Amino acid sequence: MNEYKKLTNEVGAPVADNEHSITAGPRGPVVMQDVWLMEKMAHFNREVIPERRMHAKGWGAYGKLTVTNDISQYTKAKVLQPGAVTESFTRFSTVAGERGAADCERDIRGVATKFYTEEGNWDLVGNNTPTFFIRDVHNFSDLNRAVKRDPRTGRRSAQNNWDFWTLLPESFHQRTIVMSDRGIPASFRHMHFFGEHTFSLYNAKNERFWCKFHFYTQQGIKNLSNEEAARINGMDREYHGKDLYESIEKGDFPKWTMYIQIMTEEQAKNHYENPFDITKIWPKGEFPLIEVGVYELNRNPENYFAEVEQAAFTPAHVVPGIGFSPDRFLQGRLFAYGDAQRYRLGVNHNQIPVNRAKVDVNEYHRDGAMRVDGNYGSTPAYTPNSYGYWTAQPEVMEPPLDLEGAMYRYDPKDDPTDDCFRAGGNLWRLLTEDKKQILIDNTAADIAPVTVNIKYRHAVHCYLA
Repeated sequence: MNEYKKLTNEVGAPVADNEHSITAGPRGPVVMQDVWLMEKMAHFNREVIPERRMHAKGWGAYGKLTVTNDISQYTKAKVLQPGAVTESFTRFSTVAGERGAADCERDIRGVATKFYTEEGNWDLVGNNTPTFFIRDVHNFSDLNRAVKRDPRTGRRSAQNNWDFWTLLPESFHQRTIVMSDRGIPASFRHMHFFGEHTFSLYNAKNERFWCKFHFYTQQGIKNLSNEEAARINGMDREYHGKDLYESIEKGDFPKWTMYIQIMTEEQAKNHYENPFDITKIWPKGEFPLIEVGVYELNRNPENYFAEVEQAAFTPAHVVPGIGFSPDRFLQGRLFAYGDAQRYRLGVNHNQIPVNRAKVDVNEYHRDGAMRVDGNYGSTPAYTPNSYGYWTAQPEVMEPPLDLEGAMYRYDPKDDPTDDCFRAGGNLWRLLTEDKKQILIDNTAADIAPVTVNIKYRHAVHCYLA
């Protein structure tokens, strides 16, 4: 028989009794000197951290990216060189629901992946759709409030959702996807995911290319109907998390094929619409998928809170060979995501094991709450200095980006090339007749409680598509 593990307090001292308070007599009040009781209560009162404002309900797993194709003509990033194998962590989530929300809700799914590369961490923060509802980060907090709970009723509001969506015509394509059969995936394993934004790649010659990232499931696409989802939610609100965990535990590792789309800078200048607009897609006929490699999830976390809840992602984390683009929404997320993690987990959240880089981290950030890595000891905390700590690396600087135009608050709808409805209409025309009917039925069910004027706005958008 195994010996029982001995209980201690938070600093390692033995605990004599974990069931009975110290009292003044057998029927008297509890005394303050029961410091073990005070420690337990104080820690319990503080063990819930702020939940993510969006993507609160999530599940995660570790994996690896294996590069099987040579795309070095586009990028010098070591993580994307032929034969590279890079460890990773991926978190899947719903977007609108809170921590206790059901997994099988009609919603997009967030997919955030942290690649622990030999050049530092690369975070690819996307969704299971190639597009999004909004294209200007000014609408980000408003989207959040529209899909969250109504301030008066405390309930989700279809009226608020559709009012907001239909007042932003650029959301039409995303609305169409969410209301289609793909609006409720059967599992995380049975869906594609995308980086969504336009990013940049640059190669060893310092030539820039615009890029979109795609991950196509090797398990095949499977989805749930409204009726199937309602039945599952009534029995198991953690259905997607359970499916992911159990498939990995039994060795049935889910895999995705990674692709990129490439657009040259010259093509971007001459493209018929803004290639940096996240509400648009790049047609595959014009910008074909280029295979990169295989992404696999193969290990479950040991502790949900430590590894899934405390996982932190931001698109600002890139490595040499990968960069950003003028995408307005991406530009806002570069700040918003990291700042949200600083609020939620603290300024030193990148020292948490799941977030920690696997290479040496040499920077001038000092102090702050929960600094636990030695704080760089006696090394200088300023730059420039005479001691060789830490020298910049200009060789990794990305190429300059030519810009034009006056600084102003531009409305994309004033651009004569802007068409908010083409992509959604093209998707409709690609659907089979049975999938068209599913889209109609799902939309009708979701929009049913909404006032007539908002239904009319959506109908007009459908007509224009």
